[in-house]
Amino acid sequence: MAHRDVVDVLVVGGGHAGCEAAVAAARLGHSVLLVSGSIDRLAAMSCNPAIGGVGKGHLVKELDVLGGEMGRVADDTGIHFRTLNESRGPAVRATRCQSDMDRYAATMKRVVTTTPNLRLRQDDVVGLVVQGDRAVGVTTRHGETLRARAVILTTGTFLGGLLHRGSDKVPGGRAGEAPSAGLSSSLASHGLQLGRLKTGTCPRIDVRTIDLSVLEEQRPDTPAPRFSLDHAEASWTPPLAQVSCFLTRTTKATHDVIHDAVSSGRSPLFNGSIEGKGPRYCPSLEDKVIRFPDKDSHLIFLEPHGLDTFEVYPNGLSTSLPPDVQLAFLRTIPGLNDVEVTRWGYAVEYDYVEPTQLLPSLQTRAIAGLFCAGQLNGTTGYEEAAIQGLLAGINAARLLDDKAPIVLRRDQAYLGVLVDDLITRGTDEPYRMFTSRAEHRLVLREDNVVARLLAVSDEIGLASAARSSRAHAFEASVAAELSWLKTAKIEATSTTNALLTSAGTAAISENTTADRLLRRPELTMALVCALSGRDVMPEASVAWRVEVETKYGGYIDRSRSDVARERALDDEALPEALFSRLSSSTQRLAGISNEVCEKLLRVRPQTLGQASRMSGITPAAIGLLAVELRRLRGSETTSSRA
Repeated sequence: MAHRDVVDVLVVGGGHAGCEAAVAAARLGHSVLLVSGSIDRLAAMSCNPAIGGVGKGHLVKELDVLGGEMGRVADDTGIHFRTLNESRGPAVRATRCQSDMDRYAATMKRVVTTTPNLRLRQDDVVGLVVQGDRAVGVTTRHGETLRARAVILTTGTFLGGLLHRGSDKVPGGRAGEAPSAGLSSSLASHGLQLGRLKTGTCPRIDVRTIDLSVLEEQRPDTPAPRFSLDHAEASWTPPLAQVSCFLTRTTKATHDVIHDAVSSGRSPLFNGSIEGKGPRYCPSLEDKVIRFPDKDSHLIFLEPHGLDTFEVYPNGLSTSLPPDVQLAFLRTIPGLNDVEVTRWGYAVEYDYVEPTQLLPSLQTRAIAGLFCAGQLNGTTGYEEAAIQGLLAGINAARLLDDKAPIVLRRDQAYLGVLVDDLITRGTDEPYRMFTSRAEHRLVLREDNVVARLLAVSDEIGLASAARSSRAHAFEASVAAELSWLKTAKIEATSTTNALLTSAGTAAISENTTADRLLRRPELTMALVCALSGRDVMPEASVAWRVEVETKYGGYIDRSRSDVARERALDDEALPEALFSRLSSSTQRLAGISNEVCEKLLRVRPQTLGQASRMSGITPAAIGLLAVELRRLRGSETTSSRA
């Protein structure tokens, strides 16, 4: 390419990470070229037809506040919305929706193809072009060199992808699509360490051959929750027709079929054909049956692909067994006795970049201007991929604008937890987000995502004016309601006490404030407003947020105190001089073991807090590092005075 054809940001891969990265960088004012092996398959939902869930729904709402597209597109194309864990604590409540798979991809593709500054190219990238220590472009299968000031890799499962179904092995990133060949060796030649992982998908089945009458129906929630602030809460309803999912379970006969296939060597997962490690928390059916022999059955969710198709995704039946075995075990499941398969399940092995080689911005340490996002970093799931793509797109743009990267803390966002886990601890299995991964999950709730990230969003400037306006208005409403609660008086009348008794809580003997009453677990914001004589109720999301802040106030304050103490470690930056000492054979820090030293030099944590979260780094080692930091600061002070 001639110099005039150099783009600012080149994105490799058109999955969920690639689409978010390309749109973000373009909307921040940079010329972007997105290169995909198939433009027709942009934002394809390769596996399950759903967005959100526990931990994952938190990520989607964070992405929305920061200016990403997944939440809005999910709202526009969802056919079954639910709030998970409604009966449990606020930290683990989460939004999930079944998407119409074809409409989701078509809607996201429309966003990509109509975004100013963003061009597309259908081609396969086979190499990275590096000058000095900086990425300056890529080479393609057709012999073209595409130049760029920054490169974002979002290759998903296509990097060295190999599909497994029984004894069949077919190169591919997903069914019917060729893998990315050559890029793995190119990355390795430039010093990046690669690993091998495995994931898989379920067979698809024909709803017309399922006996739904014997299955448990799962209806969508009414009113439906939503992901995006682009949609005003009071007036929003899902634009598409809402449908039910159905529940069934595997049986002893199902498990017998699988045991026979495994024992006869027909499972690539157990006969040595598959080398990559699969996801611990979303295992193949054969893996579940063998690993948990005490389980008589496993729950299966039958999820429709969309409104204009008869295909159903049997969530929980991921498998790489041969087709005849897949059909045999499917027909042992209640409701599926006469089922027909539309597409066979399979496993896919692929290369990933060891994520401890990344900075918190998702830029690689070794190669400036090169960012990695999505499954390439060892994660699994649309949501984890999309929010990494958004972060990489934002930070690539900020790199070119000479701005500091956006780095989120563990107490600030699930995105902060995700990135910190990857770059600090690495992963040897596909990483999936759970609320249990966040030690501060009580302050990382879905309901307070705006409060956590609004200032960062304003700094980035990516969210639309309407979305930003709604976010500010939401926080203003919450603040007003919290203020009202502290001043509103509840009189101790016979009418008040009758209402309290009917709500299952104790009567009051003297006047009190609304916030003191709302702390009682039996009472809601609506009832407290009624007791005060107030006619106008806040919106449901505002009321819920206020209830949580009031009822859990003591626990939240305690969590914030823990955060403040831990933040002191994250404020302690580790200078390059410290790593020079660690790598020196003559000035090695006394008391630091070879193992700890090697780990610190490999990951090169940016702060003392990050070092403390590394596997195998002891509290004693952190203490020694803190002492050395004080010594180095003292030396710098002495030198400056001299």
